Amino acid sequence: MAFQRMPNIHHQEVIDQQLAQLLEQDRRLAPVSQAAGPLHPRMHPPGFEGLARVICGQQLSVASAGAIWQRFSTRGDAARDPGSYLALCDAGLDGVGLSRSKVQTLRTVARALVDGQLDLAAIAGQPVADALAALTRYKGIGPWTAEIYLMFCAGHPDVFPVGDLALRKSVEMALGLDEAAQPSALARIASAWAPYRSVAALLFWRYYGAVRNKEVMPV
Repeated sequence: MAFQRMPNIHHQEVIDQQLAQLLEQDRRLAPVSQAAGPLHPRMHPPGFEGLARVICGQQLSVASAGAIWQRFSTRGDAARDPGSYLALCDAGLDGVGLSRSKVQTLRTVARALVDGQLDLAAIAGQPVADALAALTRYKGIGPWTAEIYLMFCAGHPDVFPVGDLALRKSVEMALGLDEAAQPSALARIASAWAPYRSVAALLFWRYYGAVRNKEVMPV
């Protein structure tokens, strides 16, 4: 039987419906939702462009990642098309702000797409575990990068990036934990929010941003 999943979170009505189900499922999240305010889709194009954007944001603040992406986007179609990226010599990326390792990761991904070894459209329709395995086989794409891509580009409804520091701190504050939960512990906590873990992540990012008055949504 083919894998069937819930509707993706590209649309406001889906987010609203899943948030209502999540709040019914875990009543502790009602005050979190009140403090966070409305949740809205924050989607980006799937495919090379979306994955490139996530890679650009690895281990950077939201502001720094946005600035790099803006500069990268001015280099013709290199930020959107894998063939164009491969055609752009390293000198064409001067001044963008991409680290050497990110330049290489983007090259690896672009080559895999051009050669037909990586099919991002197919990955978007796979179960989370299979999709993560397919993405993290490429050097430079770790669990965080793969999970953020699945959430914000593929719109997968049941992803909770436990390696995200802002999420960990947000759950700590919201649930009154003694200290920020380590990834394994956070994964156990988040399991109670399945199959709406992506909306739960959006909720906690928005909550952290509201409490700290800063933008922490990864893309």
